[in-house]
Amino acid sequence: MWLIFALLSAIFAALTSILAKVGIEGVNSNLATAVRTLVVVIMAWGMVFLTNTQAGIFEISRKSWIFLVLSGLATGASWLCYYRALQMGAISKVVAVDKFSIVITLVLSVLFLNEQFTIKTFTGCILIALGTLFMVL
Repeated sequence: MWLIFALLSAIFAALTSILAKVGIEGVNSNLATAVRTLVVVIMAWGMVFLTNTQAGIFEISRKSWIFLVLSGLATGASWLCYYRALQMGAISKVVAVDKFSIVITLVLSVLFLNEQFTIKTFTGCILIALGTLFMVL
């Protein structure tokens, strides 16, 4: 089931990039990010109430709060930078560099989460890095 959701995530991420590139034309990138974020907030809380899971907010541990807030800050910084890059550059190049986050994530998962870095993972990272470089140049 995770694969279905991961594929849907990729499809929606692709749509996000295309729709954002069209929507950001003539709009300040920070304002565009704020509008997008407001929509995401409304949608996320809508799902919480639709699934009747709002009471779970009181069960979130202190550690989880800290890391969720840090993750939110990282997401905000990522979105602000992404929208600015989209406004300034070609979507094909911006998206390629943005997806280089896969390589960075895999390296960080080894360093901080003790995940395994297999030969397959290493090869995939090299191919993604080369693909990113190839698309940007």
